[in-house]
Amino acid sequence: MTTRRDHLKRLAAAGLLGTGGAMGFMQRALAAGANPVPPGLHRLSGSVTMNGVPARAGQLVRPGDTIITGADGEAIYVIGSDAFLQRGGTTVSFGATAADFMRVLTGRILSVFGKGDRRITVSTATIGIRGTGCYIEAEAAKTYFCLCYGEVDIVPAAAPRERATYATTHHDHPLYIHNDPAMPTSMVPATVINHTDAELTMLENLVGRWPPFYGRSGGFY
Repeated sequence: MTTRRDHLKRLAAAGLLGTGGAMGFMQRALAAGANPVPPGLHRLSGSVTMNGVPARAGQLVRPGDTIITGADGEAIYVIGSDAFLQRGGTTVSFGATAADFMRVLTGRILSVFGKGDRRITVSTATIGIRGTGCYIEAEAAKTYFCLCYGEVDIVPAAAPRERATYATTHHDHPLYIHNDPAMPTSMVPATVINHTDAELTMLENLVGRWPPFYGRSGGFY
């Protein structure tokens, strides 16, 4: 049986615990294991605003809030049973219902979600997720989407007839979703980029969970 300490050692050996202040934060979150942290903003670096005002650690994120990270910014935060790592140059807005839960207007965000349905909107698609970890890089013309694990229903904006529903266990089906109706297909296979299993584990630990790949043998992203 793989222990939490064994898992930490493997992540560190693979160079997946990050650097600087982020490494310390990730190590503390991983060590917390099944002890969830309070909701709110937990780690801020660089320029981070909420609703146009500089954000503060400990602030709650509520329906209607918009979080913007500048080019040098990063934010880690918790909303209920969901946790997020928002990278620089990103704008995310949160709605009042599961059907309008999250809009990624631009930029990059890694998210883990608890039980229940949530809908994510990007410029190129609507994405329905269930018990999921996912990574998004959103642009006007295309979106990178990796369903790290869980279930998803994707409806491309440019070609709703290409709607796809699938499940993954470990980054099995990353793709680009394009906003060009002239393309033969809107969804094009991709590779795993710009997110790691260490980051997913850290986010899950913040909300008192372990990702489904925890304890398995084999490599890490």
